[in-house]
Amino acid sequence: MNAHTHLSGFREKLIEHLFIGELLKCSWKEQTGAVEVSKPEVDRRGYDLIVESGTIIRHVQLKTTYKGGKAAVQKVHIALAEKPSGCVVWIYFDEETLELGPFLFFGGPAGCPLPTLQGMKIAKHTKGNKDGLKAERPEIREVPKRQFKRYDSIREVYDCLIRNENPPSRHQVRD
Repeated sequence: MNAHTHLSGFREKLIEHLFIGELLKCSWKEQTGAVEVSKPEVDRRGYDLIVESGTIIRHVQLKTTYKGGKAAVQKVHIALAEKPSGCVVWIYFDEETLELGPFLFFGGPAGCPLPTLQGMKIAKHTKGNKDGLKAERPEIREVPKRQFKRYDSIREVYDCLIRNENPPSRHQVRD
């Protein structure tokens, strides 16, 4: 068992803080300092962060995978679609250096809702019950990797999230 498995909660928070730091660095370089980041007290509505700049408010769900990881889908709460500008940022990272990138994005331009989750597979619990059956999670959908748009730099992600530049379009990533 390696640290990425044994300390997965620690790693998750570390990647989140690195990501927030990189977004704030982009704002600093613009000499605006206009980005605000908030966190919900509980993770119940499908997002980890609220990123705000001016009139743009993004509810962001973060997902992570190490480079070379085999994840082909991400589980997304349907409540995220109720938030204006809800989105998912899937962060790839280097296992050794923890360098972030590339990034995958599932969402619409700022001000637009999450693309529809209708027709996407209903997720199941990862562990089975006493009979080994894995119950469905009716509020969670599996979003395939091909529905995400790839961004190679944090700057591109920042521009998509905050400046509404280089907006996402669907079917950008190949499995």
